Amino acid sequence: MTEDRGPADSPAELLAGARVFSVPMVHRFRGVTVREGVLLPGPAGWGEFAPFRDYSDEQCVPWLRAAIESATVGWPEPRRDRVPVNIIVPVIDPARAADLVAASGCRTAKVKVADPGMELAADLDRVAAVRRALGPTGAIRIDANGAWTVAEAIPAIARLDEAAEGLEYVEQPCRTLAELAELRLRVRPKIAADESIRGAADPAAVRLADAADVAIVKVAPLGGVRAALRIAQGAGVPAVVSSAVDSAVGLTAGIALAAALPELPYACGLGTGVLLADDVCGRPPRPVDGALEVVTRAPDPDRIDEVAAGAEATAYWRDRLRRVALITQALTQGRT
Repeated sequence: MTEDRGPADSPAELLAGARVFSVPMVHRFRGVTVREGVLLPGPAGWGEFAPFRDYSDEQCVPWLRAAIESATVGWPEPRRDRVPVNIIVPVIDPARAADLVAASGCRTAKVKVADPGMELAADLDRVAAVRRALGPTGAIRIDANGAWTVAEAIPAIARLDEAAEGLEYVEQPCRTLAELAELRLRVRPKIAADESIRGAADPAAVRLADAADVAIVKVAPLGGVRAALRIAQGAGVPAVVSSAVDSAVGLTAGIALAAALPELPYACGLGTGVLLADDVCGRPPRPVDGALEVVTRAPDPDRIDEVAAGAEATAYWRDRLRRVALITQALTQGRT
């Protein structure tokens, strides 16, 4: 397969087959209650372009590159046929958190904490409920999305580690790599970097040996499966593949990345399909016994008519796609 094919398609070609979807969320997640995006058809299948609305057009360029890769050239050969995953626990009450974990079949749970306006006591209760649902042998990781300073993170992590009866790791507790490096020396659990990678000016240049123990990589924000694979391999620490709350089409690209990694010591954050109340296809990827089956191309969106966006959202996404495609073409032409 071609390793680094750029998005040669014109904006008109991209728009011609584009389908805009709108899927409600089961729970509010990252401030989002409806997941929207665009599906693009191509010779290798379907690609998904679904950056969040607060992203600038320039920030959306890697998301478009990822969609075009999936649609036009496909993914690298897999090294495994199943990918272990965690269940993701949004900011919900402890009883619902426990029910979600118990129903998932997963042995690892990622719990969102430090949401704006949320007290630490509520996070502690949610984490403790997840531990009870998982039992003593399950793994718990937490994600703070860079909400804490180092001084805030130290006591919060200590209490959450106690509530979890041992955390597997803490994902992005502080905003910067320098803060992560300082914190890593002062807390017991391992530290994982997410936004510090995908938010970097050059994610491929990020080396985590002194700042974090785990690299969180996501296909769309990093520009595609191949780009994310290079970034993961260059980070110098084990990688965990995570989802950007994708539809079934985008989620399978994340599964392809996890399947292509040389080593996969941790469960991946790809069990996010349960956060969607509907999906673009009738049989979206769902974990069985805590793992997802690896597929070689994205599923056909056979329910796209049922989840098609309304007129306002369709106009918004088509215009956004047109703008980002123009920027992407200009950047690609500038490199050649």
